Amino acid sequence: MPDSITYASGKNSGSGISASGTGISATSGAACQAASLGGFKEAVCLNAGRVYDSCSSKDCLEDLWVYMTAPCQALLDSCASVRCRSVDVLHVAMEVESVPFNSGYYSVDMTFYFLITLDATGTSSGPACGSQTVEGIAAFNKKVILFGSEGSVRSFRSGDSIPCTLTSDTPTAQVQTVDPICLGLKLCDQPKPSCGCEAIPPELENLLGGPIVMQANRYLYVTIGLFSIVSLERQLEMMVPVYDFCIPEKECVSASAEDPCELFKKIRFPVNEFFPPKDCGCD
Repeated sequence: MPDSITYASGKNSGSGISASGTGISATSGAACQAASLGGFKEAVCLNAGRVYDSCSSKDCLEDLWVYMTAPCQALLDSCASVRCRSVDVLHVAMEVESVPFNSGYYSVDMTFYFLITLDATGTSSGPACGSQTVEGIAAFNKKVILFGSEGSVRSFRSGDSIPCTLTSDTPTAQVQTVDPICLGLKLCDQPKPSCGCEAIPPELENLLGGPIVMQANRYLYVTIGLFSIVSLERQLEMMVPVYDFCIPEKECVSASAEDPCELFKKIRFPVNEFFPPKDCGCD
């Protein structure tokens, strides 16, 4: 089981950390003085992604529809029982947008795609037989609001083609997850009214071996336990000491699609938009 899986938005979503050639060693005067004050051994200059804000979530995702291809759906329609073998996060699609009237704050819209691996056993109208592997995809939407600061920087790198202009007004979002937990399965003869149907990207359909079936004799719903950390970062050059891991100290601010007013209540009232500043700034 992997410790964690990281997904990042934006074009520059690699490791985000690279030591530059101007690093200050522990033998220099500045590093020795800093080490004596802070107790660390080394201070280095890094071109790294600085995390401006982050939050952790523990979500119980109830009754997500498991989408399947025609061959897997045929096995599900005829099986006597089904058991969840594993749940894996295939991909997290992210969109980062600024929050109106809240300078420096951004909403992160995420869509999680899970690969559900199942064991289908026996047939509903015949004797029991050996189990067969069935795979499907489930999806879940989530939105959080985080502070990402402000900035407008154009970066150029050696080897770039012409023209090449990178404008980084929007910070990069990153999601880290551990292996989700399968908490339950439900087999239904009819789809649920609030199924939360999602469009599955063609690339993920290809992983299953064919197009998704939307009409079936039986419908499978899965309940998943998901732990995740969401953060916003910007690429900066800075001198830093290393102490410990960055662990979020707050829970994610989120709201369900059924209750958008809860999300609106979290947004600060834009007082400056209604009233002019008191001080004219004149001497």
